Amino acid sequence: MGAPDGIAVDIAGLTRVRASDPGAIARGWAARSRRPLLADDGRMLLVAADHPARGALGVRGDAVAMASRSDLLRRLSAALSRPGVDGVLGTPDILDDLLLMGALEGKVAIGSMNRGGLQGASFELDDRFTGHTPAEIVARGIDGGKMLTRIDLQDPASVATLEASARAVTELAAHRTMAMVEPFWSTRRDGKVVNLLDPESTIRSITVASGLGATSAYTAQAARRRRAGAGDGLDDPPFAPAWRGPQGRPARHLRVVGTLAVDPAGARPRRRPGAALPTRR
Repeated sequence: MGAPDGIAVDIAGLTRVRASDPGAIARGWAARSRRPLLADDGRMLLVAADHPARGALGVRGDAVAMASRSDLLRRLSAALSRPGVDGVLGTPDILDDLLLMGALEGKVAIGSMNRGGLQGASFELDDRFTGHTPAEIVARGIDGGKMLTRIDLQDPASVATLEASARAVTELAAHRTMAMVEPFWSTRRDGKVVNLLDPESTIRSITVASGLGATSAYTAQAARRRRAGAGDGLDDPPFAPAWRGPQGRPARHLRVVGTLAVDPAGARPRRRPGAALPTRR
């Protein structure tokens, strides 16, 4: 799969700034132009780029699709330039690079907080908080913090994840900052963690996540959906009505598209009035 044309990433320049002037990152966050969280249509579409920090580098048949930092940054820049893409969700290293590149101006930036559950590890469901902290998110003017909250009734580590997520929700809300909870009802099959995406499991995960924290005033839930045609059946009868049910709860539900980070041309963001989508190659 070829990289998008016309987007250059100066890795040497990024390395030079990081080595000689690390304070440029803090200054960049302080000077960044921000925008309202929601677009005029009340929706938000984010590109998810926090997978590499869990060792999850593969996409479809390519086990190392996100292994190249320069390629990943180039694709993220392409995705962020597309009409209808509101921002990006990433770990500190990714967001700081995009900041230094100027790619976060006028975009929503969400910090990924817990990446400790490495893909394929015996402790994968122990989703410890190893990334952004609520204090750092607030200090840098990052627009919100996201937490992966996987719930496996057979894994004792799930209760620690629930407690840590609730604490993060409370701390972010104390600073009037969005807490984005990404809940999954999960299990292990043949030793591999599987997120259950059937309507009942999805509804259960949403109801549990909705109750986390001392207040829900600043809580949103990430609906991480694969792009159309992924074959998960969630858009087909009889699952579509059941899926839409929990989305109709009185809470904010934001769409996060992970495939955009690797294949911007393969996704279909919404079209803003008068905006033309780039030609698909």
